[in-house]
Amino acid sequence: MRSARRAALGAVLALAALAVGAGPAAAAGKNAVYTSSNGAAGNQVLAFDRAGDGSLTPAGSIATGGNGTGGGLSNQGALALTKRGRFLYVVNAGSDSISTFSVRPSGLELAGTTPSGGDQPISLTVHRGLLYVLNAGSGTISGFTGARGGDLAALAGSTEPIAGAGSAQVQFSKRGNVLVVTNRATNTIDTFLVDADGTPGPAQSQPSEGDTPFGFDFDKRGHLIVSEAFGGAPGASTVSSYSLDASGLLSAISPSVPDNEAAACWIEVTKNGRFAYTTNTGSGSISSYAIAPGGSLGLLDQVAAATGAGSAPTDLGLTASSRVLFALLPGTGQMAGYRVAANGGLTLVDQVSGVPASATGLVAR
Repeated sequence: MRSARRAALGAVLALAALAVGAGPAAAAGKNAVYTSSNGAAGNQVLAFDRAGDGSLTPAGSIATGGNGTGGGLSNQGALALTKRGRFLYVVNAGSDSISTFSVRPSGLELAGTTPSGGDQPISLTVHRGLLYVLNAGSGTISGFTGARGGDLAALAGSTEPIAGAGSAQVQFSKRGNVLVVTNRATNTIDTFLVDADGTPGPAQSQPSEGDTPFGFDFDKRGHLIVSEAFGGAPGASTVSSYSLDASGLLSAISPSVPDNEAAACWIEVTKNGRFAYTTNTGSGSISSYAIAPGGSLGLLDQVAAATGAGSAPTDLGLTASSRVLFALLPGTGQMAGYRVAANGGLTLVDQVSGVPASATGLVAR
C-alpha cells in the first residue's frame, strides 16, 4: 500500500511539474536570493533580486510541484545550489520529494521533482555530481547521482539510518568524503564515510560538545563549526569547532564557546574561513565569531546585528564573495541584508517583507 501511494504521489508530482514548469515564473536575475515558503497547500520558491550592496527587491515566486508542512522544520539546508549556480534543489517536506530548478538569466524554471527516498526531507547537500538528502521522518539519509546536470537518479545502496534523533542538517565535508548529520534530540553528531562509488558507510555516532547541536558549516580548511542551542535556554547558546579526520572521527578544537544569547541555531562561515555567524532565534540577534587558521573560535561580537523583537531569525546565506550576509526573519515576515566588513562587522543594508512564517532555507548567488 505504501509503495502504491508513493507511485501515485510520483504521478501527481510529475503532472504538477508539467503544469508549472512551462516557463520561468520567479524572474530574479543573475544576482538573487532564494528561500522556500514550505506551504502545506503547495510549496514555492520565493526569489529576491539583490544589488551589489545587498539591497533586495522581491522578484516573484514559482511552485515546486510539491508540498511543504506549513510550519517550522527545525532544519538547516532546505535549499542547495550547485557550485556554478546552474541548478537549485529544494525539499518538499510535506510530499517527500526534491524539486530541481534550472537557474536561467531570466529566472527559475522547474525541471522536475524526484521522490526523496524517505519521509519528510528537510536538508540537502551537493558535492560534484552527488546529492544527499536528510529524511527526518524516516531517520535516514539517501543519495542521488546526476546533481551536476540537474537530472537526479536514486543511488542504489545509498540509504542509511541515522544513529541519533531529531536530526537538523546533512552536509558533505569539504573534500566530499564524509557526510555529517547533527542530532538535536540526542546531542550527537553522526558521520558517514563516503565510498568511491558515492555510497555511505554506517553512521558513526559521536557526542556533541554542547546540548542541542543544530546548524553547521565548514571553514575553508575543513574544520566543522556547529551551533548549540541548549534547548533555547536564555543566555546559554554556544558554538563549537571540530577537526574531522579521514576516518570520519571528530576532535573538539574549541568546545562550546558562549555567545550569551538564546537558541543559536543556524550557522554560516565566510568563504575565506575567517568568520562565522549564527542566528539566535530566541533573542532576535546574530552573533559573530572569529576563526583562527587552526580552527579555534573566539566570540567577536555577541550582537553583531539585532534583527528586531519577534523576528525569530533562522537561516543565513552569504554571497559568493562573502561581502553580503542575508538573514531570514520569519517572525516578522522579512528578509534582511547586511554588508560584511573586513573585520567581520555587520551593517544593515536592507530589510524587505514578503516572507511567510513557514519559510525555510536560504541561498544566495
